[in-house]
Amino acid sequence: MSGALDDTRRSTVARHATLPTPTALSSFLKILGISLSVLLVSAIAIGGFVAADLLNRTGDGAVALEDGGDAAPPALGAYPDDKAFNILVVGTDECGEITTQLLGERCEEADDGIRNDVNLLVHVSAAPRNVTVVSFPRDLMVRVPECTRDDGSTASSMSKAPMNSLFDHAGISCIAKTITDLSGIPIEFAAKISFDGVIEITDAIGGVEVCVAGDGIRDPQAGIDLPVGTHTVSGADALAFIRTRHGVGDESDLARISNQQQYMSRLAKKILSAETLTDPSTVLRLANTVADNIVPSQSLNNPLTLSQLALALKDVRFSDFVFVQYPNLDDPDNPGIKVVPDERAAEPLWAALAAGEPVSLSGDVATNQSVELVEPTEPAPTEEAPATAAPTEAPRATLPPEISGQSVDQETCSVGNQSR
Repeated sequence: MSGALDDTRRSTVARHATLPTPTALSSFLKILGISLSVLLVSAIAIGGFVAADLLNRTGDGAVALEDGGDAAPPALGAYPDDKAFNILVVGTDECGEITTQLLGERCEEADDGIRNDVNLLVHVSAAPRNVTVVSFPRDLMVRVPECTRDDGSTASSMSKAPMNSLFDHAGISCIAKTITDLSGIPIEFAAKISFDGVIEITDAIGGVEVCVAGDGIRDPQAGIDLPVGTHTVSGADALAFIRTRHGVGDESDLARISNQQQYMSRLAKKILSAETLTDPSTVLRLANTVADNIVPSQSLNNPLTLSQLALALKDVRFSDFVFVQYPNLDDPDNPGIKVVPDERAAEPLWAALAAGEPVSLSGDVATNQSVELVEPTEPAPTEEAPATAAPTEAPRATLPPEISGQSVDQETCSVGNQSR
């Protein structure tokens, strides 16, 4: 299987602490996780024949989820209207051929272990469907339950550990179990992706248009110099845009996540547009890229399952497709370096997901001054009314201002600070 991750062999691993730019690769990982979360949704909507090909090409590395949710059995037709489902998307810091060529010694000077620097929970409600993508910071310190590794051995519980250490500790199933313990949300499906897919993904759709405000983005460490205005980025340029930390907002990793949500939202809008999904060559390129770069959970390893999810998601409105950052507080044990869960602020989020309610954000779109809300440059595309639309608008939960993010129907610009 060309390009797919193989758990039986260890790829070169890029490591943060021993490299010249400690967080550069983590941001690269985020674009991969972002792209996969969007592509899982879009690829699902492609159609059965593509889904079958994708799953047949990724099935050999499928992994079991120890405490996976109660997924509906594979069947013809849409995923049952009365069932919500959740997909965990994990981006690991393994370097492939393309990444090694671009980042050189950052990949070659790697130590042992594989880290999960991207952790995205994609929640899809029961009908009427809405999608909420929750991003967990890589430096979030969490309680970790006892986990069973893929080889059957037991990984001990931990009272406090960084989120991005869990894949090396016990694999993707342990990440899912930890997030379920934190959120109360069962996770039925999961997928893992490494570095190289991001450039191919961006190129496959002809690039993504991003917006730059403030003083423009200049960050030599990330290799980016963009003046104020709109720019179409692809390949290595998209990598540089997502890598930048010191060029946006308050230069924190949390600010970078908000910056990446601009990219994520615009990528989602482009992939889910009629222009993309009605172009067979683009659809096949996207599907092939996904197939070459993911390892799914066993629950996702069935063409009928993917087709079910396709039919369930095809009518989700842009306003009901929302990206949020898990709320957090400064870690008193590692101030300015690590963060801890803000469980009080997160309660309304988990309650809304459990109730199947679409969410609305309050306050600013970002909490670290890295993006600003702007008026759309073009009228939003007309969305067809769902064939099974509810007669009344579903109740909408307003999240507290501690939770930042944006919906796909909003437009934001990155606030550059011309870092030097």
